[in-house]
Amino acid sequence: MDHANVAVRPPILFAVPFLAAMVIEYLLPLGPGLAGGPRRAVLVGIGLMVLGAVPFAFAVRRFLAAGTNVPTWQPSLALVEDGPYNFTRNPIYIGLVTLYFGLSVALTSVWALIFLPFLIAVLHHGVVLREEAYLAAKFGEPYRKFQERVPRWF
Repeated sequence: MDHANVAVRPPILFAVPFLAAMVIEYLLPLGPGLAGGPRRAVLVGIGLMVLGAVPFAFAVRRFLAAGTNVPTWQPSLALVEDGPYNFTRNPIYIGLVTLYFGLSVALTSVWALIFLPFLIAVLHHGVVLREEAYLAAKFGEPYRKFQERVPRWF
């Protein structure tokens, strides 16, 4: 099996809690929810979404330029260590968490914000740690040196 054996695929990990939060928000709102919040919350949320989209898009672009796969269920073909990977080993996930957070703020969804710490825990334990084990086995010493040089998150 030449891929990271993640517990859940990242698109599903982010989409399912968010969609569940939207349903619960509709049925049992804890705040303004889908009806819309203060204009400031919407603007801050949009700003956070843009902030999250930048590292995500740049990291995906680096993967594509290196000729490697982005989806976790496909093999990693190259070790990408430049661009946003000079600062963090997980710019895609940092971008996705920031996008999720921004969308939650823009929609003033308290439920989505409640789900976020659980999402991050699953991301860390069920995805990132498994990806790291896979990449260490696949790329060996170059990946271990990358781990020593670049922090996992910040």
